[in-house]
Amino acid sequence: MNAGVKCRVMVVDDNPFIRSGLTLALDASGEIEVVGEAGDGREAVEMARRLAPDVILLDVRMPHVDGVSAAAALSAISRVIMLTQVEDPEVVLAAVRNGAVGYLVHNSFTPEELSAAVLDTARHRAHPLSQAASAALIDAARTDPAAAPAAADPAEQRRRFGLSEREAEVMDLITQGHPNSAIAAKLFLTEKTVKNYINRLYAKLGAPNRSTAIVTWLGMPPRD
Repeated sequence: MNAGVKCRVMVVDDNPFIRSGLTLALDASGEIEVVGEAGDGREAVEMARRLAPDVILLDVRMPHVDGVSAAAALSAISRVIMLTQVEDPEVVLAAVRNGAVGYLVHNSFTPEELSAAVLDTARHRAHPLSQAASAALIDAARTDPAAAPAAADPAEQRRRFGLSEREAEVMDLITQGHPNSAIAAKLFLTEKTVKNYINRLYAKLGAPNRSTAIVTWLGMPPRD
């Protein structure tokens, strides 16, 4: 998305009141234009092919074709953020496997935070995740790697993000759920040094926090 150009968004939800509210909130940002609204997954795919929006906000439970199923086709066209009331970990994982780059739960963000998440997603800066979505992805990676989104090759991830060998070691331990104190003990470092490594990792991965860094490192689809 070029600087100075409004982010083009499509809103997909079977509830017209939710669609209307989202449209008003996003348009009010001044940097986002809602170019289309759809009430189900089938209509959304047809509309997205025609409009090619930058970002699609997609509900989960809809008639005809649900959001998780539609995400597979829509993610080939645009960057998809699931925006729903559904917090089921299995649904979160299925949506991510089908190409969604974000997963937000209603009432967990302000209108300003939603607009910022949409813009950051359009600019390939972030994977917006609610706390429930982060927890589902991280838990899957720790307890059942086969159920988690397919992770990229570690060596390729290291090259992609420009990490040193030590930074990659720290990131792997973060992904395994170790707190800073345990990482310091395992690598024979001080906690202050570990914190410095983590701050560098956040910068290199474009992650504002630990959860986003983890899902980025695990290979959550960036759709570059």
